[in-house]
Amino acid sequence: MNELELLNDTEEIMPENIITKEQFVKFVENSVKFEELMMMYRCAIREVQTKLEILNDEFKTKRQRNPIDSIRSRIKSPLSIYEKLKRRNHPISIQSIADNLNDVAGIRVVCPFISDIYDVARMLISQDDVEVMEVKDYIKNPKPNGYRSLHYVVIIPIFLSSGKEYMKVEVQIRTIAMNFWASLEHQMHYKQFDNDDMPEIVKQLTECAENIYHTDVRMQEIREDIHKFNE
Repeated sequence: MNELELLNDTEEIMPENIITKEQFVKFVENSVKFEELMMMYRCAIREVQTKLEILNDEFKTKRQRNPIDSIRSRIKSPLSIYEKLKRRNHPISIQSIADNLNDVAGIRVVCPFISDIYDVARMLISQDDVEVMEVKDYIKNPKPNGYRSLHYVVIIPIFLSSGKEYMKVEVQIRTIAMNFWASLEHQMHYKQFDNDDMPEIVKQLTECAENIYHTDVRMQEIREDIHKFNE
């Protein structure tokens, strides 16, 4: 089953003349089909988040520490959905959301150390009902601006009164320092700068990303040294 099989009985046709973001947002605000699709994404987020919380508890019991510092989730807004479909030249329709977007449902996992990132990812994808659709390792292969994070798109089953459905969820896993950098970089896109200022800000952020990564590596080495002394 794909994400929209549940919705076949409530099929809604989006008028062909809906072309602007304002029209799209107005349409989906009153669309039963859209709301049911978002409900399924919310259910998928709860399924993945519960798995992560259980794995975190199990890890703590066995190793006396938590590999997860925090978990946050979000559903893309109708405006963000529209803009991404438009940017990637996908059809503007509810069906297109399910077919073409992998990050409508998103979970961000923040870990203390780099090794925790890969431990959490390994534990999550080892679950029998979690299927990996896509992996992007921006820690080993950072973006040109210095962005680092481990991204997985997973397919997770959800159980509804009508039966089982499979939904896509994007899971981003990063360290506390990487998350701090990403938050600041994200803010930059919503601020107005003079064109002369932007290159210098980007340069400073890129330099900070490198410093943060090396600090993450050094902190992990120190933790491992401490662990050796306690053995």
